Amino acid sequence: MTGKANKKILIIDDEKFIRNALKDILEYEKYKIDEAKDGVEGLDMFAQNDYDVVLCDIKMPKMDGLEVLEKAMDLGKEAQFIMISAHGNIETAVEATKKGAFDFIEKPPDLNRLLLTIRNAMEKSSLVADNKVLKKKIAKNIEMIGNSEAIQRIKDAIEKVAPTEARVLVTGSNGSGKELVAKWIHAKSNRSAGALVEVNCAAIPSELIESELFGHEKGSFTSAVKQRIGKFEQADGGTLFLDEIGDMSLSAQAKVLRALQENKITRVGGEKELKVNVRIVAATNKDLREEIKQGRFREDLYHRLSVFLIHVPALNERLDDIPLLADHFLAEVAKEYGQPRKQCTSGAIRALQARNWTGNIRELRNVMERLVIMSGNDITEQDVLKYA
Repeated sequence: MTGKANKKILIIDDEKFIRNALKDILEYEKYKIDEAKDGVEGLDMFAQNDYDVVLCDIKMPKMDGLEVLEKAMDLGKEAQFIMISAHGNIETAVEATKKGAFDFIEKPPDLNRLLLTIRNAMEKSSLVADNKVLKKKIAKNIEMIGNSEAIQRIKDAIEKVAPTEARVLVTGSNGSGKELVAKWIHAKSNRSAGALVEVNCAAIPSELIESELFGHEKGSFTSAVKQRIGKFEQADGGTLFLDEIGDMSLSAQAKVLRALQENKITRVGGEKELKVNVRIVAATNKDLREEIKQGRFREDLYHRLSVFLIHVPALNERLDDIPLLADHFLAEVAKEYGQPRKQCTSGAIRALQARNWTGNIRELRNVMERLVIMSGNDITEQDVLKYA
């Protein structure tokens, strides 16, 4: 869904004038609005329709808002609940949050805060939906292909560490499969129902990395035209994958270290501390101990990240896995292209094993796609020598 016009909000409140006021405001903001006069009607509408956000009163006849929230959470939808009440207190807000509410707002609501909270809830709802799609894709490709001793050690390590809360540092050269290890750890963890949020630290300019990780408040710098939720907040309750952590600036490293020590973050330009519950999996193609010696990486952060180390070997170190990997990629490419699956001759496999794979698994995947395009029904040794 894109744009406010496609975003749906359900208002559940027993006071008609409150429903009308909220509806007028939110329809002016271009949201699609449904309304329910009590908890029973609201829960029924929620079960039958898809909403991005639900505004739910707490004190209502027939079924109060907290009961609606609890029953709605059991339905497993992506909608975010914002609880509203004229009888709010800290205990009620805490209970609502524990039951799964995104936020709690007192009546009469401050308009600016209400709209900001709804926007943030919309972002969270979209993230949850995107994460479900991502997990379906991951589930299809989660298995690490190979029977070599090196790959078996990685599989065993993942089985042991995934169910724990230990931070994991994955090392290995570019294209070797570090990202797949991170995805597998998340999928097999107790946090698999939460988000897996990825950050490529090497792809983000150093002046923007802190905003990317921790978010920013509106007006905190020239291009900050609205508040932004950072990756730590997006990954709350799930896993944050910090890829190429060795390329992170020392300034951002210091803030990440603090976040890991205190489980708290502060948005750029903000003062409020926000609690986060995030598991960190980091990856790097660099020798972080050498980076520490050169003053480019914090030793204290290294020790925080490397509770559990997993090294992914280069493809040149696991040549026995090439037959399985080649076959896997041939099946994958055939499906993508809608073509019959091709086969490699024994000579082609020997030629692939004799090649120097500087780009690792990623390079092999590209080579197999090229061979599918250029070769006949069978991929021969001559094809590999000519096109690989």
